[in-house]
Amino acid sequence: MPKKRGQRAVRKKKRRAKKVRQSARRPRKQRAVTKNDQALRQHVVKLLDWRDAHIGFDQVIADWPAELRAAKPAGAPHSAWQLLEHLRIAQWDILDFCRNPKYKELDFPAGYWPAGDAPPTDDAWKESLRAFRADLAALQKLVANPATDLFAPIPHGQGQTILREALLVADHNAYHLGQLLLLRRLLGAWPAD
Repeated sequence: MPKKRGQRAVRKKKRRAKKVRQSARRPRKQRAVTKNDQALRQHVVKLLDWRDAHIGFDQVIADWPAELRAAKPAGAPHSAWQLLEHLRIAQWDILDFCRNPKYKELDFPAGYWPAGDAPPTDDAWKESLRAFRADLAALQKLVANPATDLFAPIPHGQGQTILREALLVADHNAYHLGQLLLLRRLLGAWPAD
C-alpha cells in the first residue's frame, strides 16, 4: 500500500508540473482567462438580458398597441416611443463608444431622445425594436468574447472599461424598462394576469 501511494503522489506531481509548464508557454493574456473570468462574462451577458430579477424587454414591449405608442397619461413625462428610442439611442451610443476609436459624443440630452411623442411610421417602431435587439446582441457578444479585456481602460476614453459600460447599459435599460412597464399599466394596456 505505501508503495502505491508513493507512485500516485509522484504521478500527481508530474501532472502538476506539466500543467505549470503548459501554462507558462501560453501567452500572458490567454493565461488570464480563468474560470472566474468566464463566469463574470456569463453573468454580465445574462444581466444584459434581464430575465432573472424582473420581466424582460420583449415581454414588456410585445404587441404594444399602435394607438398607444405616443400616449402619455397624466404625470407621465414620456411616451412609449420616446422611451423605446431613448433606450435604443443610448445603448447604441455606449456600444459605439466601446468599439469606435473615432467615437463622437452625442449632444446631451437632445441627442438621446426623439423629437416627437409618436413614431413617424409603424416601420420606425419596428426598426427601433430591431436595432435595439441587434445592438444588445452585439454588446453581449463583445462581453462574451475572451479576447475582450473587460478591465482595460478603453483607449479613447477617460478610464472607462468595457465592463463598466456593459453594467451601465444593464442599469440604464432596466430603469427605462421599468418606466415602460409602468406606462403600459397606466395606459391599461398590460395583459390581465
